[in-house]
Parts: sequence; structure tokens; C-alpha cells
Amino acid sequence: MLSVRKSGAGMKNVKTRNLCLLTVGLLTGLIIPALTLVHLSNIYSENSRVVLNLKYVSNQNITRKVFSSAGINPPELSHLWLTKRIESYSNPKTQVADYKIRSGKQLYYARLAALKTGHIYPSLPKDGTELSLISTRKTQLTYEDWKSLLAMEAKAMTQSQGDNRLGILVGDSLSLWFPQEKLPVDKLWLNQGISGDTCAGVLRRVSVFSETRPDFIYIMVGINDLRKGTTDEIILHNHREIVRKLRQTHPKTKIFLQSILPTRLSAISNTHIRHLNEQLSLIARQEGVYYLNLYDWFADFQGNLRLELTTDGLHLSTQAYDVWRSAIDEAEYKGFNS
Repeated sequence: MLSVRKSGAGMKNVKTRNLCLLTVGLLTGLIIPALTLVHLSNIYSENSRVVLNLKYVSNQNITRKVFSSAGINPPELSHLWLTKRIESYSNPKTQVADYKIRSGKQLYYARLAALKTGHIYPSLPKDGTELSLISTRKTQLTYEDWKSLLAMEAKAMTQSQGDNRLGILVGDSLSLWFPQEKLPVDKLWLNQGISGDTCAGVLRRVSVFSETRPDFIYIMVGINDLRKGTTDEIILHNHREIVRKLRQTHPKTKIFLQSILPTRLSAISNTHIRHLNEQLSLIARQEGVYYLNLYDWFADFQGNLRLELTTDGLHLSTQAYDVWRSAIDEAEYKGFNS
């Protein structure tokens, strides 16, 4: 059962999960298990894809301020604008499929290059030239490299958000690789995911975006803790501290603590993950934030990560991000109406 709860709000009705999954299946060819179609209900019209008209911000000093602390000298710009790729499932003309960013290294340098030209995120390259040039760059990126990049993006967003609504993804590689074009289009998005990150790592760096004004924050972290053998006590303690810190710095923001996803890895027990998720649900209720049970959206009949939703038993396929997007749509709908 999909669970989106807030302490004291009494949110018990599951309204749209199954039909959202069915819709995703029809649009993407995703195979939807039969059991997910038992309780169908109406999809809310309020969550139609709204195209956000982004505003140009005429202030080249913003870019200089963001990069000066990092020793980066951007070219002269007449306008700084936050770019956001808007691609509808039903509009194939907007799809760019010939060349894709496939490695963390390519993603890092593409985002860094975008910042230098006054953008928060890059557009997908139209040819392979840009990606081939990346092969000559620094071969080994560090955790600190990524922290610095995310800090610069957060600072740029803080200075340039204007009246636009904002959503923030916080977590590890699962969040990092959420395609920008698949996120809900009615707001700007700031991706604060780092590959391999843990609960402790996220806790130490959430202050980086403390000056932003998000409407929504989505937290997903914990799978790397399990891979490293971190105890449940530490995992849960760090989750609680992450939530408390975000509540303190963003008191008006709707915060979603997302469940840990199932895997197909023999080294990680999905029964263990379900137990942790029960505790995460309790933490969300106690701390007054929402709990988003993604586990049930991603699990098959045996409780494993559905085969069509993963590339390697842990990381997510393109179809998986369509499912995640549907869960976010429903979560935000319920959040607005709670």
C-alpha cells in the first residue's frame, strides 16, 4: 500500500497509485503486475503536466558570485536563467535520444559546464563531441568534488529562484540519476544526490541548501548504509536527525521521507529493508513530516525489486523513474490537499 502520511493529519486513503502505474505502463510499455490493479480509482485532474514558463534573471553578477568562491571565471553573460528541460511523455518531438550522459564523470562535467554558462542543469548533448571531450578531463572524481558542485548549484538556485516553486531531491545515486526531464514540470528542481552517499553523509551536507526556499524536499538514503553493514540503530538515528535539521531550516516546506527501495541483491535482505521502512514510517509520523512508501511501487510478488525497473539489481531503469515520478505526483497531490 502506498503510504503518504503526516503526523496528526490522518491521511489513510490510497487514491491513485494503481491507476498511475497503469498509465505509466501504457505510456512506456512497462509491465504492471496484476495485483496492482485491484483497487483502481480516479486520477486527479489537478496534477496535469503544467509547463513552467521560466523567467530570465538579468543579473550577470549572480553567476560571478557563485563561481568566484570556487575559482571559476565564467564568460560574460547578459542573462542568467535557470533552465529546465520540459519533456512530455506524449511529445516525442522533444525527445533527445541519440546521445545520453551515461557516466558519473560525464554528468559531473556537463553540470559544471552548464553552471559556467548560467544554467543549473545541462541540456542533453545533440552530438557526441561534448561527451568525447570529457574523456580528457580529471579521471577520478571525489566525494568532495561532488559536494562542491552541489553547493554551487544550490547557491545559484538560492540567488535566482525568484517566484518559481522548487523541489529538492536529497540522497544517493538513485536520486542523482533521476532524469531532469522526467520530474514534474510545474516547478524548478535542485538535485542534491551523490553516488554512494550514506545517511551520515547526507546529514553532514543538508545545510548546503539551507538558504533555498523549497516547496518540497524528497529524502531517499540508506541502501549504501546497508551495503556497508551499518547498524539499524545508526541508520534510523541519522534519518531522524536529517528530518529534524531540514524541519528546522525549512519550517514551511513539505518534507517527504521516502522508503528504502527493494533490491535484487542477495547480500541485502528485502525483509530487512521492509523492517527499516516500518521504522522510517514511524519516524516520519513522530517528526511531523510525510512518509512516501515507494517500496510497494517497486516490489514484485516476492518483494524483490521488479526486474524491469532495474539495470543491475540495485540501480534504476528509465521505466523506474516513470514510476517514481508517478509516486511524486500522487504525494504532492495529497500534500496539497492535507
